[in-house]
Amino acid sequence: MSLRNFFCPGSVAVIGAAREEGKVGRNIFDNIINSGYKGKLFPVNPKADKIHGIKCYHSVLDIPGDLDLAIIVIPVKFVLQVLEECSKKNTKWAIIISAGFKETGIEGAKRERQLIEKAKDYGIRILGPNCLGIIDTECPINATWSPHMPPRGKIGFITQSGALGTAILDWAITNKIGFSKFVSLGNKAGISENDLFNDWENDKDTEVITAYIEGITYGREFIRISSKVSKKKPIIVIKSGNTDAGARAVSSHTGTLAGSAKAYEAAFKQAGIIRANNTRDLFNYATAFSYQPLPKGKKVVIITNAGGPAIMAVDECDKSNIFLASLGKETINSLKEFLPEAANFYNPVDILGDALADKYKKTLEVVVKDNNIDAVVVLLTPQAMTQPYRTARAIVEVMENSGKSIPVLTSFMGGSEVKKAIKFLAENNIPNFDIPKEAIDTLKVMMEYTDWKSRKSFPIEDFNVDSRRVKKIFYQCQNEGRLKLGEIEAREILEAYDIRIPKAELACDIDEAKEIAGRIGYPLVLKIVSPDILHKTDVGGVKIGIDNEKELEGNYNQILFSASKYIPDANIRGILVQEFIKDKKETIIGMSEDPQFGPMIMFGLGGVYVEALKDVSFRIAPLSRQVAREMVEEIKTIKLLKGTRGEDPSDIDSIIEIILRVSQLVIDFPEILEMDINPLFVKKQGEGSIAGDVRIRIGG
Repeated sequence: MSLRNFFCPGSVAVIGAAREEGKVGRNIFDNIINSGYKGKLFPVNPKADKIHGIKCYHSVLDIPGDLDLAIIVIPVKFVLQVLEECSKKNTKWAIIISAGFKETGIEGAKRERQLIEKAKDYGIRILGPNCLGIIDTECPINATWSPHMPPRGKIGFITQSGALGTAILDWAITNKIGFSKFVSLGNKAGISENDLFNDWENDKDTEVITAYIEGITYGREFIRISSKVSKKKPIIVIKSGNTDAGARAVSSHTGTLAGSAKAYEAAFKQAGIIRANNTRDLFNYATAFSYQPLPKGKKVVIITNAGGPAIMAVDECDKSNIFLASLGKETINSLKEFLPEAANFYNPVDILGDALADKYKKTLEVVVKDNNIDAVVVLLTPQAMTQPYRTARAIVEVMENSGKSIPVLTSFMGGSEVKKAIKFLAENNIPNFDIPKEAIDTLKVMMEYTDWKSRKSFPIEDFNVDSRRVKKIFYQCQNEGRLKLGEIEAREILEAYDIRIPKAELACDIDEAKEIAGRIGYPLVLKIVSPDILHKTDVGGVKIGIDNEKELEGNYNQILFSASKYIPDANIRGILVQEFIKDKKETIIGMSEDPQFGPMIMFGLGGVYVEALKDVSFRIAPLSRQVAREMVEEIKTIKLLKGTRGEDPSDIDSIIEIILRVSQLVIDFPEILEMDINPLFVKKQGEGSIAGDVRIRIGG
């Protein structure tokens, strides 16, 4: 359902509109009037006849005709009754400002569940409860208890914190940042960020979507909707609560390294969401996106009147993988015609400290004609000769007359001397940044978004696998109460999904081990098999590189002794005699179940170093081949897999294939809570990868 009539309703009732100034209900009623709302407005208060000379109704039922939007600002015990009355007026929308729901504890959570059920029965979509309200600057309407209306603009803002919302509104007004819409979600019992993202995809008044998010309820839906919307409009999000203190107990490497922060980071990457670290970054990015065109590439030219700030900008470009454009010969020659001999005619173009506005204007006119640039950053420090305001006017004039669609960002550094210039730039849609770093950081984000928009989407592949075999294994384990699968069963599951495993057989005694060794051939690996021993190396349960029968016998007995020493009551089913994989790199592919987003896949260097190095990447299943490749390319040690100092490259394509098969496995079987393939042996290019060891934990 479109939210158009929610943001600009034909009729609004403020239920709980108070006579006394300073009360929330009165503030909201006043704000609606002062915002210039043109629809029908009905105050509802059984103890008042008029408010601001407007007739006051004793009940919602007394309001003539149907009602589009109800704003409920009354004690919590009356909310359900009033919602029922609203249903009798064919009300489609309700904003519940009232608190006293799940944020207050068990009883409040019970009331909120009742509220959700009743709203569903009545066909009323609710915002809140425990929220600040909404603002639409186009309608216009300010249905919040924040007194100020932000300037009209193209930024939609969502907040899960009402208190932060009021601060953001005040900050936006002070800094002349224009909003199209503002929404305080409160407890999200009805309308959520998913609904708003979906609606704003086609909202002509909103060009940039921003949000402050504390948590997400429907994670997979969030990724699906955001991925679609972000291809049309940038979504910029601040996510709080990024530490993993108090995380659930886990037993796998993946579970240990994962956590809420990692899940959100992975989800945002997959959905094309731009992450802002703070409100300053959020609105730096948002204003740049709403004011300026996207860069078509990654080549920037810097124009400056001071060497220090230019060096700062160049350093940030280097860190951000932004390239300094090589100016054409014709451009350089044109600059030499009017710039002083001491100027730098290359990039960054330093026009020296005594440059007046006309020097900036001529330089910018010449530079923007160069077809080798994708963006311009203009730096200015107020020196004795500097003309900040005239320079700002010159920049605006040049860009208006240039006929070029390239972004121009400025960093007019200073305070009172550049204040008037910065205001003029903002009024003419050129964003200014206090320091060069902020300008370059913003440019980097814009360039990354250009890449995201141009990226093709690939389908999720569906492999032909033996899922019935896996289902049977899980069913048997669950019936027996064995939720940590043993080595043999885990190997069977990989085989069912066509994931290559080493040759191996289970030996129940040393004589059987010798027979198996004769069939497989040396060198060998020995591994303890017990449902009670998850991390085999921790108890001396793994021996590798066994070259002959004598070593086989000694190591076999040593494993049994060591295991019984560390875990005397362990149920030992035998020892797995396995082929030794030569000429390989060790990696890890894992999965852990995230409460918000579901199965989260991990990839990184494997073996015993995975938790020490923590060089891993995460994504949310299901994965496309494109996303799986990004996972692999993302780790810092990717050069080890691509081959260094004459080494042959590893078979990265086979890693990607196994990641995709694991992704399908954990989607097919949501009972899988944790899984590690560690190590995954990666052979040379063209020789594939082999799952050396696997651990799986399932739910009951």
